[in-house]
Amino acid sequence: MHNDGIMKMTIDKNKLTKCIENLAKAKVLVIGDLALDEMIYGDTERISREAPVLILQHTHTKLILGGASNAAHNASTINGGKVGVIGVIGEDYQAEQLISTFKKAKVDTSYLVYDKTRKTVTKTRISGSCSQSITQQIVRIDRQTNALISEATEKKVIENIERAVPKYDAIILSDYHIGTLTQKIIDKTIELANKHGKTIVVDAQRDLDRYKNITSMTPNLPDTQNFVGPKFGIFIKDEKTMNEAGHKLLEATGAKSVLVTCGSEGMVVFEDSGKVSKIPVFNKAEVFDVTGAGDTVTAVYAMALASGAEPEYAAIIGNIAASIVIKHFGCATTSIKEILNSLEKVVF
Repeated sequence: MHNDGIMKMTIDKNKLTKCIENLAKAKVLVIGDLALDEMIYGDTERISREAPVLILQHTHTKLILGGASNAAHNASTINGGKVGVIGVIGEDYQAEQLISTFKKAKVDTSYLVYDKTRKTVTKTRISGSCSQSITQQIVRIDRQTNALISEATEKKVIENIERAVPKYDAIILSDYHIGTLTQKIIDKTIELANKHGKTIVVDAQRDLDRYKNITSMTPNLPDTQNFVGPKFGIFIKDEKTMNEAGHKLLEATGAKSVLVTCGSEGMVVFEDSGKVSKIPVFNKAEVFDVTGAGDTVTAVYAMALASGAEPEYAAIIGNIAASIVIKHFGCATTSIKEILNSLEKVVF
C-alpha cells in the first residue's frame, strides 16, 4: 500500500472472467427519471423563404432510451431482458414512443406510473447533413416537467416499488434531478432493498447525502468535488485529497463502497473496510462519444455487485463495459460476449 492509501491492483483474471459470466444472473430494477432521446435526421435542401432557416428533407428518426432508461437498456442487453423500470410518464404521444422503445429493448414497463399533468421526458435532436455527408446537430428541443412529482403520483410510485423490489436482485436509483426521486421515494426504496437483502446502487449528480445506507454509488469526479468542497472544504488535487474525499463520501452516505469515475484518469473504488483501489482507463485511444457511459458503468457495476463480485472487480467490469460503449455515437449498450472479448486485450 502506498502512503496515500491507494492500492495498486493485483487482479486474478480467471476470477474476473467468472464475475463477467455471472452478470446475466442479476435481475435489475431501475427507478428514476426515465427519458427518451428522439433523433431526427434530414438532408439540408435550401434556405427557407419564410425565415433565414434551413429546410431539411427528413430521412429517418431514431428513438433511443436516455436518462435512467439508458441504465435499464444496458442491463437488458446483458441479462437478456430481466429488467424492470419504475418512473413517471405523461399521458402523451411520447409516452407511447417510450413504452414501445422499452418493449423493443425487452424492459418490463408494467410498473410505470402515468401522470397527465406531466410531460414524458423527451430530448429531440434535429440534425442535418450536407452533400459532404457531415451530419451536424442544428437544434435540441427538451420536453420535461421540472417540478417534483405530486403526492398522489408519489404514492403510486411507492406502491409499485413495494411490489417490485422483492422480485429483483439489483436496484438502481438513477437521479437526473427531473423530479421523480423525492426523499420519500429514496428512503422507501433503500429501506425495502435493505430489508430484502438487495444490492442498491445510486447514480446521482448532486445532494449525494440524500442517499443513506446504500450498497454503493457512482458519482463522477466533478460531482464528488461539488459535494466534498462546500461540505468538508476538500479540494481534490492529488491522491491524498482524493482519498479524503472518498472516505468523507462513504461516511456521509453510509455506503459499503463508493466508485468515483474520473474520466481519462480511470476510476477509484473506496470500501468501508478502508481499502482503496485505483483502476486505469483501458482504451484511451478510441473515444468517440462519452454520452451514456456513466449509465453503462452504473448498470454493469450494480449487476456485478448483485451477482457476487467484490467492488474492485465490479468496477473493473463497469470500466471495460464503458470502454466499449464510448466507441459508438449516442447512448450505446454492450454484451457479456463483448466484455469478455475486451478483457482478452486488457493488460493489468
